[in-house]
Amino acid sequence: MKNKSTQHIKNFGFVFLGIFFLLFSNAIKAQVKKEKQKKIQLIHANSLEYDKKLGEGVKRLIGNVAFKDSNVVMNCDSAYFFANDSLNAFGNIHVQQGDSINLYGNILFYDGVSKKAEVKGKVRFTEKDMMLTTDFLNYDMKKSVANYSNGGKIVDKENTLTSLLGYYYSATKELAFEKNVVLVNPQYTMKSDTLHYNTLSKTAYFFGPTTIKSKENSIYCENGWYDTKTNFSQYNKHAFIITKQQKMMGDSIFYDRNKGFGKAIKNVHIIDSVQNINVSGDYAEYYGKQDSSFVTGHALLMQTYSKDTLFLHADTLRAVTETNKKSPNDSLSHSKKIFAFHHVQFYKSDIQGKCDSMVYSATDSIMRFFHDPILWSDKSQLTADTIFVTVGNKEIKSLQLFSNSFIISQEDSVRFNQIKGKHMNGVFVKNKLYKIHVIGNGQTIYYAKDDQKSIGVNKADCSSMIIFMNKNKVTNITFITKPDATLYPFKDANPKDMILRNFTWRNSERPLSEQDIFR
Repeated sequence: MKNKSTQHIKNFGFVFLGIFFLLFSNAIKAQVKKEKQKKIQLIHANSLEYDKKLGEGVKRLIGNVAFKDSNVVMNCDSAYFFANDSLNAFGNIHVQQGDSINLYGNILFYDGVSKKAEVKGKVRFTEKDMMLTTDFLNYDMKKSVANYSNGGKIVDKENTLTSLLGYYYSATKELAFEKNVVLVNPQYTMKSDTLHYNTLSKTAYFFGPTTIKSKENSIYCENGWYDTKTNFSQYNKHAFIITKQQKMMGDSIFYDRNKGFGKAIKNVHIIDSVQNINVSGDYAEYYGKQDSSFVTGHALLMQTYSKDTLFLHADTLRAVTETNKKSPNDSLSHSKKIFAFHHVQFYKSDIQGKCDSMVYSATDSIMRFFHDPILWSDKSQLTADTIFVTVGNKEIKSLQLFSNSFIISQEDSVRFNQIKGKHMNGVFVKNKLYKIHVIGNGQTIYYAKDDQKSIGVNKADCSSMIIFMNKNKVTNITFITKPDATLYPFKDANPKDMILRNFTWRNSERPLSEQDIFR
């Protein structure tokens, strides 16, 4: 029995010893683990103090204090180093992360576990050529993200940016700014609600109301991007570009600042405030250096007068700025020339027309119609190989019909007043055709009336004549050369015989509203 009891005691001793060594081993491992979790290392300080009033294990460090945490080195004048692996640093803060990031300030609060830092007082954050200044900065060293919320300024070689809120993502080299964002560049100034900027691609993305102003123009949009390296950009949502002469709008606008070239897509408008002209369409291009533009796709030109508006449609509308010399000192003046190409139709309450192409020059205020042109004014139809119309003071002043000139007005359903000649010059008074000078091969057929009663049909041939009109009716004819004229009694004049050669009544083609010009 004694031997068995002794054996039990020995076995119990071994078990107790094993448990003791196991607990001791675990305690050592826990301590090692705890020490490993403490990653902040104190590198240097002129003096070190313990102050239990501050808390258990708190170290107070003074003079040339330096810490290291992984690849981060922190310097300051003084600091409190806490047992939970955090520190509060004061005076001449300098945090260096890697080879390129430097952070300066007056006060630093740093958590070694989360790797998050708060820096206050004259904060400077630099990475290569970029420097951020603010009064308060949060910096997540683990994620390499810095942000401020009380105003900041970022400066690089070419740009200065200020905003109320800002974020910098060092890993992706991206910056995000919100509220009162202002970017100043030698070529322009940008103001935006929200702006993102990539320092690698040098591209800015903006959201919300944004303006970009330069010497050449002013740009507005509510969504878009700008490549500051190539000066190429895109603007969306209520976007427009304003120059000294005009304003271009569209759902999307692409702009090359170096070339002064812009193009707009969908719901395009180009507005010339000087000429009171609004050109719209599906697609437009603008050349700033030449101050020229063109619009295509449902292209429409609208020119506003005091009590009326001209609506003109063509496949393509082009505007070019002409530079002219003025006497006596040969100073330069600028005026617009507008080209309309193919399937041109226009409507104005007092005049309508169509042709294949048209040119309008603001220099001489002449509208030139080419390739089968036809005009309608009041009850008159005017045709010729080429037609010039001169406008001024928002009125039609005169017109010229070149080659195969023909003017027709309808007397009734089967009878027509007609004037024909090689060339014609017409004069308007208050937008009404008042006088016509027929030059070469003149012929007329008109129904004479007395007190609104028909008295006959006057048919005359004369190489040159002047015709006076009132309310679209011939009131008097002056024959300059010897005429061959006959007055036929109304009852003896067969309407079929009272038709001049090449007569064509084209009233079905006449636009009766601004919608008709798209037929």
